Amino acid sequence: QVHLVESGGGLVQPGGSLRLSCTASGFTFSSYAMSWYRQAPGKERELVAVIFSAGGRTNYAGSVKGRFTISRDNAKNTVYLQMNSLKPEDTAVYYCHTNFGGYWGKGILVTVSS
Repeated sequence: QVHLVESGGGLVQPGGSLRLSCTASGFTFSSYAMSWYRQAPGKERELVAVIFSAGGRTNYAGSVKGRFTISRDNAKNTVYLQMNSLKPEDTAVYYCHTNFGGYWGKGILVTVSS
């Protein structure tokens, strides 16, 4: 069984930082691209960042480029999303996703508010 478990969300003030983690099990983590998506209230789910398996190449949505960093630790089966300079418009439920079978985590809420 494939499991993706997100952690690290919460409430942060504008300009602050958070690091999300997603720990995976049930597949060969190192062989597959991993992504973070987010869905804000009333909006469609959107891709935030992706990290590929070979070489760790990354891509980012334009709205987060330069502020967010995706990384992975294949020894820990974990993908991270370091979020800096957070803005109220970053408020959303953040989801972890794997290219293996298209599985999703349950999501974790990030709220940016003063």
